[in-house]
Amino acid sequence: MAIPRSDMIHEGADGVPRCWWCGDEPLYVEYHDLEWGLPVNADRRLFEKICLEGFQAGLSWLTILRKRPAFREAFADFDILRVSRFTQRDVNRLVKNASIVRHRGKIESTINNANRALEMISKHGSLADFFWQYEPERQRVVSSKADIPVKTAESASMSKELKRRGWSFVGPTTCYAFMQSMGIVNDHAHGCRSYAPTQLARREFKR
Repeated sequence: MAIPRSDMIHEGADGVPRCWWCGDEPLYVEYHDLEWGLPVNADRRLFEKICLEGFQAGLSWLTILRKRPAFREAFADFDILRVSRFTQRDVNRLVKNASIVRHRGKIESTINNANRALEMISKHGSLADFFWQYEPERQRVVSSKADIPVKTAESASMSKELKRRGWSFVGPTTCYAFMQSMGIVNDHAHGCRSYAPTQLARREFKR
């Protein structure tokens, strides 16, 4: 099996080898170790993540991660039904909320997507049933940064179908970042301490 290149792995002050992108930022390290890549089937978490990935477009994920508690408070902990009932008054309120990303289009998109999510749940039974159908048949081993695409055929298909169903801010790159974080793919670098536990979690995960 290929040996990971040095630029793929960062060894922190604790001596633990991790994916290079989390560096030594404590919040990022915690997110990397406890969340990123682990498979998720809870609809609320899936909805939250696809929305936050939309907010992240043009920004760093660390910026969104730091604001995530405020986003959760602002959007009723991403309760899909409650968000679907937000009104223009809520939009105007959220645009003034300096603790989140004050982008009117993305705020309105989150409300729209909550309504689209309810439609999807009604048809498919859950968001998980929809999103997990885009899991690739074969998983790659990440040994260099070139092994990690910004989008794939699966993320492009997911994006196309979501847009067909009326979702917004769900381009192929956004969808692939969502797939990475929700464990639909395992893009931890080979040599990262989280690679093997993530593989095990995916094997044991009930789709």
